[in-house]
Amino acid sequence: MFRLEELGWNEFFATQIARGELETMVPARIAEENREIYRVFSPEGERWAELTGKLRHTAGSRADLPAVGDWVLLRVPDGAQRAILHRVLARRSKFSRKAAGKKTEEQIVAANVDTLFVVASLHHEFNPRRIERYLTLAWDSGARPVVVLNKADLCDPASIHEAEATIAGLGVSSVVASATRGDGVSQLHAHVRGGTVAFLGSSGVGKSSLINALLGEHRQDTKEVREGDGKGRHTTTTRQMLLLPGGGVLIDTPGMRELQLWDAAAGVSSAFADIQSLAQDCRFRDCRHESEPGCAVRAAAEDGSLDQERLASYHKLGREERFLEAKQDAAVRAKQAKAVKRLMRGVNRFYRDRGR
Repeated sequence: MFRLEELGWNEFFATQIARGELETMVPARIAEENREIYRVFSPEGERWAELTGKLRHTAGSRADLPAVGDWVLLRVPDGAQRAILHRVLARRSKFSRKAAGKKTEEQIVAANVDTLFVVASLHHEFNPRRIERYLTLAWDSGARPVVVLNKADLCDPASIHEAEATIAGLGVSSVVASATRGDGVSQLHAHVRGGTVAFLGSSGVGKSSLINALLGEHRQDTKEVREGDGKGRHTTTTRQMLLLPGGGVLIDTPGMRELQLWDAAAGVSSAFADIQSLAQDCRFRDCRHESEPGCAVRAAAEDGSLDQERLASYHKLGREERFLEAKQDAAVRAKQAKAVKRLMRGVNRFYRDRGR
């Protein structure tokens, strides 16, 4: 049995339930998704649930279906092994990326998250450009990002201080941690504070080890990284929700080798707030910071006050976002054209049948 409050329930979700719905349905939170079969936590305990046919067929895209962290309403038929999931409640926040592959589609990694722990390894894998990509999507999610610099036990103090300075320059707070020694675990606990936290990062950065340290027990499997290049291997294979003793919800996610943007224009602006600030002094309001005269951003990059690689990352992410927007618009137009064709076929059939 679970109390709704320990799962993260609050007034935002309570106000979405119509009078009388609780007479036949139960609020529950998605703990794991496996091919449209969902493990849920509710006041009636832990069980598996499946979608109603109506919900499955009326979903406009996969983003309309439940994701880990979502709150839903479900019905538990007498004697049934599985509950029936009827409705997904509106989300307070969501961390999304473009789904892997050629199809232009949103994939929700975690929903209703208060804080996003972007985990980076100080050993081998520290990459400011990759962190910028995560932060771009994190700022757009509606959750608060915190960068966790893990594996401090494998690095010298000078490298750690340099990494901390780099993250401070990105405008976010950081925690230096070592799951092996327990460094930073109390700080991570303080960031949770009874809310919902999702762990994001590449394979091998130590997400599962940190979660085990927070839980105080070995719950998530871990694997050693390769000695030669520090590359990690996937240990978490599905997104899953865990409850922290003493309060708080943790969402573990598989390591992401591919992290493409999704609707992240606002996130780009937030992740590169220093460039946005410099841009206020550009001669032209619509300056792209490429070849325009009087560009304050390029001037800062040339005199060394702005990292040239950071500016290149800003341009790269901006190009990706504009390209994705164009693909999304094309997908919407194609969908609308299909709908018009279906409508016209129906109209033509009506007049053809009427003339018989």
